[in-house]
Amino acid sequence: MATFVLVPGAMHGSWCWDRVVPLLEGEGHRAVAVDLPGMGLGGAAADDGVTLADWGDHVADVVRAQPGPVVLVGHSRGGLVIGEAAERVPALLAGLIYVAALLVPPGESVAGLRGVDPGAGPHAVPGFATLTAMFYQKCSPEDAAWAVARLEAEPLQMLTSAATITPERWGRVPRGYVECRDDATIALVEQRRMQAALPCDPVVTLDSDHSPWLSAPAALAGAMAAMARGFGG
Repeated sequence: MATFVLVPGAMHGSWCWDRVVPLLEGEGHRAVAVDLPGMGLGGAAADDGVTLADWGDHVADVVRAQPGPVVLVGHSRGGLVIGEAAERVPALLAGLIYVAALLVPPGESVAGLRGVDPGAGPHAVPGFATLTAMFYQKCSPEDAAWAVARLEAEPLQMLTSAATITPERWGRVPRGYVECRDDATIALVEQRRMQAALPCDPVVTLDSDHSPWLSAPAALAGAMAAMARGFGG
């Protein structure tokens, strides 16, 4: 059985995996959801002292604490973070799973990859209607409200920090991708453009919005478990 370490996306904390963890555990796997430094409920939101290197180090330390090879999973901006962690501990990983996630090439930043102007301040939390349309349009109103109430501002520098991954370390770890067909944040065409540049195998497509951990947790957990079996994790 696999050990999964689960990394959230921008503005989210470990709570976003609350529906996926018991499904994985119910199948006999281990699952550890991570709060990144400066994020997560009670964290110092938008702490400009936190760096991408801090996040990579933190997730790598979580991986080191687990038994056996780990399947490292990143959602959305979490794709950038799992790349940094994989660069640090490639030998401890069975594989990487990108869930509607950013595949950021070596030396590139999220802002550069997506053509985003990060502005001059922290990544603020938009209003409820905007967030629901971006992240949760296939979720129930109650589920969307539950998630929106937990979001936190994102440290600005994560958008402009360059990925430090290399083909020799990150590139040697098997990686799969979970596409989300109805994603309004990272459109399917963009997900596939990133995969064309940095191929993943296998690739699974879910009929989901940007947040399958909330709108389609059973399908997501099943896809992740199947990928882990393929990795040998």
